[in-house]
Amino acid sequence: MVPHSRHSFPVIERTKTSATAPVRLADASGEPRATRAGTEPGSGRDGRPVPRWAVVAAHLTPLVILPSGLWRIGVALGLSMGIVKNGAPAHIENGESIYVVGLSVVSEAAALLTLGLVRPWGERVPSWLPVLGGRRVAPAAAITPALIGALIVQVIWAFAFRDFPDLSGLEFSGSGWKMLMIVCYLPGLLWAPLLVAVTYAYYRRRCHG
Repeated sequence: MVPHSRHSFPVIERTKTSATAPVRLADASGEPRATRAGTEPGSGRDGRPVPRWAVVAAHLTPLVILPSGLWRIGVALGLSMGIVKNGAPAHIENGESIYVVGLSVVSEAAALLTLGLVRPWGERVPSWLPVLGGRRVAPAAAITPALIGALIVQVIWAFAFRDFPDLSGLEFSGSGWKMLMIVCYLPGLLWAPLLVAVTYAYYRRRCHG
């Protein structure tokens, strides 16, 4: 018979308070492995305080594109919003209305995802979600899509304002209507810079220190 050595084999710990208590695997030192190694690599950086400015920037992000989304929905509902075509108020077809509403909803939803960079669900998947619920979010899984999204947003808005402030491709029934459109769309130029700033704060919080 080979003599038992607690220095050679893992041992099993069981709390003395109950016979049905959960079993914990410990190494030869008697210390539970999970305690010594940590639950997941890099998890020690999770849960750090979020800078106040990053929280403000994240909440501003969906707000800066909200006016443009509401303007488009007005067009989708049949309002001309002062745009004229061939001397008459311009209206869009039913199919185009669905596209315009969908674009507004998707844009707002994408902007709302910025909040994940300052909220706990940006570090760990909510437990109520199937399959992935409760799992740690790797920093790269949040940072990479955010930076790619910021680049795409910047390109789109730069193209939209390529002829600003003339807007030569549109004709308005009055200068007030033109100014309304500009005021609604102009804040959207802040979307990409705000997203980059919040992503940087997320990177600093989870990948440094």
